[in-house]
This record gives sequence, C-alpha cells and structure tokens, in this order.
Amino acid sequence: MKLYCKVAAILLCLGTLLLLYLFVGNAEGPPPSGAGDTRGLPGSSGRAHPPFARFPPARAAPEEAAAPVSKREPRLGRNPGKRSPARGKFANVRPGEQKYLKERPSLQWMHLAVVACGNRLEETLIMLKSAVLFSYRKLKFHIFAEDSLKPEFEKKLREWPSSYTKKFEYHVYPIAFSVGNAQEWKKLFKPCAAQRLFLPVILKDVDSLLYVDTDVLFLRPMDDIWRFLKEFNSTQLAAMAPEHEIPKIGWYSRFARHPYYGTTGVNSGVMLMNLTRIRNTQFKNSMIPTGLMWEEMLYPLYQKYKNYITWGDQDLLNIIFYFNPECLYVFPCQWNYRPDHCMYGSNCKGAEEEGISVLHGNRGVYHDDKQPTFKALYEVIRDFPFEDNLFQSLYYPLQSKFLDTVHTLCGRIPQVFLKQIEKTMKKVYENRVIVHMGANYRY
Repeated sequence: MKLYCKVAAILLCLGTLLLLYLFVGNAEGPPPSGAGDTRGLPGSSGRAHPPFARFPPARAAPEEAAAPVSKREPRLGRNPGKRSPARGKFANVRPGEQKYLKERPSLQWMHLAVVACGNRLEETLIMLKSAVLFSYRKLKFHIFAEDSLKPEFEKKLREWPSSYTKKFEYHVYPIAFSVGNAQEWKKLFKPCAAQRLFLPVILKDVDSLLYVDTDVLFLRPMDDIWRFLKEFNSTQLAAMAPEHEIPKIGWYSRFARHPYYGTTGVNSGVMLMNLTRIRNTQFKNSMIPTGLMWEEMLYPLYQKYKNYITWGDQDLLNIIFYFNPECLYVFPCQWNYRPDHCMYGSNCKGAEEEGISVLHGNRGVYHDDKQPTFKALYEVIRDFPFEDNLFQSLYYPLQSKFLDTVHTLCGRIPQVFLKQIEKTMKKVYENRVIVHMGANYRY
C-alpha cells in the first residue's frame, strides 16, 4: 500500500512538471502557422518584395493565409518584455537590423560638378541620371551652364519622380571666368570646358568635389570613386586617370609640344578634387622661381603655352602636374574608360578584371555608329524609366543591344561593359530588400 502511494505521488509530480513545461513552452515559442504576420521574411509563404523589384508575389495556399496583426504586435512570437543587452544607438534595434545600420554609408553629401554649353543638355541629364540611379549617399549637383539652358535643366529635373529627386539637390551657375579674357577662355578647346579650372575659385564653400564631362556615365555608385579622397596622401589634391595605357600609341607621348604628367599624360574628363587643398597650395611653375596660388597661375600659364596646346584646359592641367607631380593621385583606367581603351584592342587591364566603373564616351561616340557599344549603354540608360526594374528594363535590353556590336573590337568584350553594372544593380536591389525587411522587424 505504501509503495502504491509513493508511485502515485511521483506520477502526480511528473504530470505537474510536464504541464508547466508545456505551458511555458507555448507562451515563449513561435506562433503556429497562420497565426502571426511573417510577410517579408525569408521562407514565408506570403513573401513580399520591395516596390523596386516589381516581381509578382508568391501565391500562398488558402489555408496558409496570414491572419492580420496589429502594428504593435511583436514578430515571430518574440516576448515584448525582453530587451536586447545592446546599449547605445543599437539598444532598441533587432539583431537583423543592427548589421544593416552599422553598414549604412555616412550621410555626408557628395558634390558633383559639370559644365554644359551648346547642345549638351541631354548628355548632361543622362549623366546625372546615371549618378542618381546607383549612388547611396545624397548628391549635390553643381551645374555650370549658359543662361539659355538654365530653365531647361530646372524643368527636366523637376519631372523626375520624387523617390529620386529627394536624393539630390542642385544649383545652376552661370559661366564665369575670374581672371583673363572670358571669351578667350570660353572658346578654349570645347565651349565652356575651361570652366572646370575655376571651380576652386567659384565654389569657395565646397571642400571636395568630382568633376566630370557631360559625356560620362556612372556604372557603379559615385560613393566608390568618392572614397579615393581618403587615399590621398598629405600632398595630393586631385585625382585623374592616365590618358593612355600604352606610351607607344598615346597622344601626348607622340605629339605633345608642351610638358605633361608622367609617360602618357592624364585625362581630365573625370577629375576628383580636394578644393580646399587646391586653394591653399602654392604651385611650382616655369614662369617664376617662387610658387603661385591656383587662381593667379592660370592666365599667365595659358598665355605662355596657348600656341602649343591642343586639348585646352586638359593640357594646362597636364602642365601644372608636370611641375607638381606630388600633388596628383592617379586612379586606374576603369574609372575613366574611353574608346581608346578598346577600339585598337583591349588595353585596360583593370576593366578586364573588374569591369568598367565610369564610362567616358568622348569622340562623340554616343551620337554616331563608330562605337555602337558605347552608344548602346547611353541609349539604354536614357530610355530607362526611373521606377522600373533595373534588370528587366536596363540590363536585359543592354545585353540584347550588345549582340549587334560584336563586329567591333569594343563589342567583342561585352563582359568588360557588363560586369560592374551587373554587380551594381544587384547591390541596389539588395539594399532595397534590406531596407524593406528591416522595416518589417520593427514593432
């Protein structure tokens, strides 16, 4: 009898413990299927994609439809009373969000300058469009243009969708030259191109900026070229790419009648500048034994070499950095990729390995049929509707157009043109997904 009572008591205790265990486990475990909102989370039947992707959502079976929950209801059955041990700015952040917030780029503005005269309105707008499409941080556009183009720029930029216009600010400046004969400067090489020489003088409140020609296209975020500013040593104040990779077929090494930087010279179509350093530096020169400040050097330098220069302001920059080589940072050719890099055979190793980062369609190749690969990229970005899917409305049409360019030397290396832009579009899409999913984790 005593043994029977002991066994009964033990069974009663075990039963009580089992009930307590089941009760606590149900309280803290995940909700049963269909009880909680798991939309936007990996593996859920009601997977939601960000608006950018525009893929149709997967259709869930009727019995798997998620029941509505309140906005304050915690996700995945998490106990709202529990708090993460994290402190500081991540104290109230979900683990899934914390990594994203740590990796978000700085909110510092990036400054982009361009000079547009004559019939360069469309080219300039397509260049600005490529910058906005792929960049993460906000942009400030400094557009130097003839008076007749100002209302056109304002009208076109206002037509862009708000999801993109919130990513940038812009200001349109008149063409102005602070020293020398304005008409002489304006006609140097191409209309108004010499304006870039005066950016440090005009934009006194800007510390650093990227100048590009109107015929440039960004195939990756501008954030990436902006990072070269951190690579400058204590004496460097500007960055450009070489004019050519092979001295034997380079223009400067064969034809120049004036001093130029390095063995092949540099191309000024993509120029990253620390304006503060430029304004505060005295430059060595061939005119006087002492240094000259940037503004006071420009016109005397032009007067001395004007009968020997062919490419205008670019030649003047080559002369300046010939006498001041310690001031220049040289970045690889894929950051200023021109027809010269493929029209005689591929000679930009960096682009072959990593793809083109910044495309420079000089020689008017966007508007004729001499280099259809360059023209195809320009037209696809021009025709891309802002809020469409990048792969469906940009990448796939680009692949299709490239099939018609294989008869050219540039068209025979489509991977060089496609590699970086494909990576960029994947990153843009992933960034949208992270933002969307991060929002779903919040209460």
